[in-house]
Formats: sequence, C-alpha cells, structure tokens
Amino acid sequence: MQRRDFLAALAGIVATKPGASLAQQSERVAHIGVLMHASANEPEPKARLAAFVQGLQEAGWSDGRNLRVDTRWSTGDQARLYKDAVELMALHPDAVLAGVGATTPALQQASRVIPIIFAQGIDPVGAGYVESLNGPGGNATGFIQLEFELAGKWLELLKEVAPGVTRAAVLREPGTAGVGQWTIIQAVSHSLGVELRPIRLETTPNEIERAISAFAQEPNSALVVVVSAAALTHRDLIIALAARYRLPTVYPYRELVAAGGLITYSADITRQYKRAAGYVDRILKGENPANMPVQAPTKYDLVINLKTAKALGLTLPGALLARADEVIE
Repeated sequence: MQRRDFLAALAGIVATKPGASLAQQSERVAHIGVLMHASANEPEPKARLAAFVQGLQEAGWSDGRNLRVDTRWSTGDQARLYKDAVELMALHPDAVLAGVGATTPALQQASRVIPIIFAQGIDPVGAGYVESLNGPGGNATGFIQLEFELAGKWLELLKEVAPGVTRAAVLREPGTAGVGQWTIIQAVSHSLGVELRPIRLETTPNEIERAISAFAQEPNSALVVVVSAAALTHRDLIIALAARYRLPTVYPYRELVAAGGLITYSADITRQYKRAAGYVDRILKGENPANMPVQAPTKYDLVINLKTAKALGLTLPGALLARADEVIE
C-alpha cells in the first residue's frame, strides 16, 4: 500500500470511531463516580444530583464529552450500599461524590486512596472521615450540613413560634453527631425554660410512635428533629404524629417542611451539591483532598409552612414571617 493510501485509510478509521474528532482526541476524559444512598425516583436526591451536574458543567465538564460519570443509587440495606461502593472504587475513578447517609464510610472502606467528596457530612471529624476540618489529611473532604451551634437556634426558634412550650422531645440518633447536637440543645434549654427528653430514631416505626405518643400526653409539648439519616427515613411518620398530637416541631431539612412540617432553619442541601462539584473540579485539575478544608454552609434558610401553623392554631410573629426565606402556604 502506498504511504498516501495508508494515511487516508488510517484517517478513515479514526473518523468512524465514536467521539474521535481531533478536538475530542486532544481533550482528556476524566472519570468520576457518584454514590447516592437514595432512590433515583425521589425528587430531592434527583434535584441534588442535577445541581451537582450543573456545577460540573459550569466548571467546563460535560458527561459524554470530557467526562465519564458512573452513578449508583444504593437504596435498601447497608450490604447493598457497601457492595456498590466496592464496585465504584474498582472502576478506579479520578474522584467520587458521596451522597447522604453512610456513603462516605462505605467508600473509604473500599479505598483510602481515591479522592472522596462528601456533599452533606454531619460530623466528619467525630466519624473519623477526616483528621480535622482545616486539614482533612486523607482521601476525603467536602461539605458539612450544619455547625452544631445551629442546634441551639432550633430550640430558640421553637420558643419563638410557640412561646408556651415548656417540654421538647429531641428526636435523634445516638452517634457522635447526635451527641453533639443534643449537647448544644441542652446548653440553651435552661435559659429558655424548656425541659428536654431524648427520643431515639434508630428503632422501629412502632417504637417511635409509642415514644412520641407517650410524650405528647403532657401539655405544652413540642418536638425538635435533629440532623440524621433516620430523620429522613421516618419523616412521614414524624410529620403525621406531630400533626395528630398538635406538636409544634422544628425540622432540620426543607423537604420535611415542604411535606407538611412546621418550620426549619437549615442549609440548602442542593446548594451543597453544587459546591461539591467545585471541589471535584479542583481534584480533577490536580489538587489533593488532604489539603482541601471541609467547608460549612455559607447560608441557612428559614422556611415556614403557614398552612401547618394555622392547623396547629399558631399565630406566628410578623417579624418572623418577614425574615423567612420562604413561606409555604
């Protein structure tokens, strides 16, 4: 074959390969994984992942062009989650996004080398994901859902919407994050004249219902739901019981208020996922997660469900409504 004919044939072969334009050949294709401990059909997780993808696109990354994304929606038991984590890490991605729940420890158990960005950590130092917030020191870094001091503001907010409250049950999990939030709430409860009672959420729905039902028998009672995976798992039950027993309740997530809860003062988790895309971009460009500080939310949103307030017979202060970021009617 003549040299000219050989070159022409080679050009034809290259041109027929998918995505084989000269521009695409010269552009590196990065590879990331995404581990979401939720159903792909749930609106909130879908919106969070969409925000993450949007953040990547704004940074110049596009799935199918210069980026390959492998996603696992790990609903179900912990065994499924850890299996999916191992499968993702076995693909040797450049970085992995860790969604809600136990995704970070599952991924770290599978690899202590591949960079992990968590979008909604609760207590990454206490849980052992990082050495410190300013210097993570390992293969994981990212964004926390709250600073523990926020838990005290939840109790203050409860007294603002329902001044007559003298008893509050704190619905929590027992881990380090649950202990941290409980400690802060305890610290401010005395000055507010509120007696506290913890209710565990890592039990069965029947046990949670019995505990809340028993607590609600006394007057001037209310609930504070703190950040935890169990709060999301049992959200419908908690919201229903709060309505049944007419318990003013402060929630840690906007979606619980949108679903019928009374009020929340919390970070916009969807915004956290978009910020996480910025960290992934930096890692893809060569930065080390060990040196990237864990960041707190830059803004907390006050969201009030006015319909629920009216159902509870509460007249909310005008000043409170005026400073709300969102009022659901």
